[in-house]
Amino acid sequence: MSEMTYGLDFNYDQWRSFTEELGEPAYRADQLCQWIYQKKIFDVNRMTNLSKPLREGLVDKLYVQPPFSAKVQTSQDKTVKFLWRFLDGNEVESVLMDHGNHHTACLSTQVGCPLRCDFCATGRQGFVRNLTAGEIVGHLLAMESWLGQDIKNVVFMGMGEPLLNWDNLKKAIEILNHPKMRGMGIRRMTISTAGVAPGILALAESGLDVGLSVSIHAPNDEIRSRLMPVNDRYPMGQVIDALKVYQKKTGSRITVEYVMLKKVNDETEHAYELAALLSDLDVYVNLIPYNPVIERYSRPSASRVAPFAAILRKLGLEVDVRKEKGADIDAACGQLRGRSE
Repeated sequence: MSEMTYGLDFNYDQWRSFTEELGEPAYRADQLCQWIYQKKIFDVNRMTNLSKPLREGLVDKLYVQPPFSAKVQTSQDKTVKFLWRFLDGNEVESVLMDHGNHHTACLSTQVGCPLRCDFCATGRQGFVRNLTAGEIVGHLLAMESWLGQDIKNVVFMGMGEPLLNWDNLKKAIEILNHPKMRGMGIRRMTISTAGVAPGILALAESGLDVGLSVSIHAPNDEIRSRLMPVNDRYPMGQVIDALKVYQKKTGSRITVEYVMLKKVNDETEHAYELAALLSDLDVYVNLIPYNPVIERYSRPSASRVAPFAAILRKLGLEVDVRKEKGADIDAACGQLRGRSE
């Protein structure tokens, strides 16, 4: 396998170069991309508009299989969780959410996660490596192949911190967006970050008009550092400043994710602090009652969530309380692990 080229890592220009090096006309790149990204055919022998000699020649040169699904679980609400195994044996989980008239794929960007948020299952398994652009795209293609239809929306919100794998993430987005490849609309993709300030600034400069979602999870540095060690490196003020730059440059609204932990960050005064923190930004706040993972944290009751949301609304913020999906199969926010057992 080592002598073979992993074609899913190619962007469009690289596909053109690859076919040119084979002495083939440029349109061969378009044909290959159509088979892979639109028809979800990953076996060169089945690409019937390629000549037989070309197909025979590619069998030993080109590998375009997405990762292997080691496990598939479906929840009562039709959320599907996949465990994907890559060629080196590493595994990640991703989630397919059913919204009735369309689906959203929650994709991973790293094997494990280096950020070690205290309440999150993924962070507890440590960090192994970044996914390549082709591995990120590959597990979406595998989900679409399993589903038998295109997935409408993508959130890079699974395992890992997307902005710590910026180069591969950026390339994956360009592959998904390219009209000759997957052709997914740029506004159909959202990056979720735990507040990696340099990554937010890089995204602002990139010109990629994707959505941005930021996990704040605390109203001040003291609580945030306890919950999220990344806050020691990029404190709240630095993150808010980066978001202001991003918003000024892009004009895009930002989603703020806030996991509510009973008697940790869900008190009335925390709601007032959070509103003050976000007052200079155009944001949409997504409150997420905690999905149990770590025993010392518990989920607040509706009688704690509702007043918190009401204060934010009273202070002019648009707020939604997220209806969890897939908690019965550990597929909800913060529950992904990426392991077979």
